[in-house]
Amino acid sequence: MRTNKLVSPVALGALAVMMMLLSCDRLRAQNDTAKSSSKESVSGASQWSVQVDTVDAGDVNLEPAFRVATYENLLEELPKTKRFKQVFRSGDRNASEVPDLLILKTTVQKYSAGSETTRAVTTVAGATKLQVRSQLCTRDGKVISEWVVDGNVRFFGGNLRATHNLAKNVAKKIKSSALPKPTAA
Repeated sequence: MRTNKLVSPVALGALAVMMMLLSCDRLRAQNDTAKSSSKESVSGASQWSVQVDTVDAGDVNLEPAFRVATYENLLEELPKTKRFKQVFRSGDRNASEVPDLLILKTTVQKYSAGSETTRAVTTVAGATKLQVRSQLCTRDGKVISEWVVDGNVRFFGGNLRATHNLAKNVAKKIKSSALPKPTAA
């Protein structure tokens, strides 16, 4: 005895919807890839690289942990701006070979130590505040851009969270600023 197995209309409909969704996802992925590669080809050839100098405490009595945390957070946030071809640490020997290199100099101007306990209890007092002067300079010391940027933690979070907020604010300033075109092609 021979049996005919028919596929239910619901299963066919579900299969059709799944195939349509898969094709839409593939088209979206191809479109995103094409957009990103075209952006890279337009901006990639004429992008600066940046070297992040160690944070200068200036005349401020700043804990070493804050200097290091600010430096590391800057190294983490700057690539997210997509304004730089490469981000180098201070003293990186590979940076000397890069033709279009900017140097990010950061000097602490103000620091107000806060208290995590006070913030947790009152949520009004105990804020940790940092203010820095950030400069993007060429190798020969010419200042291209300069900003005074604040970073703080007012409500919840550890004191070092202020350094993360500061680095994000510096990255925002860099992303929104107009940089001159690099000299080398």
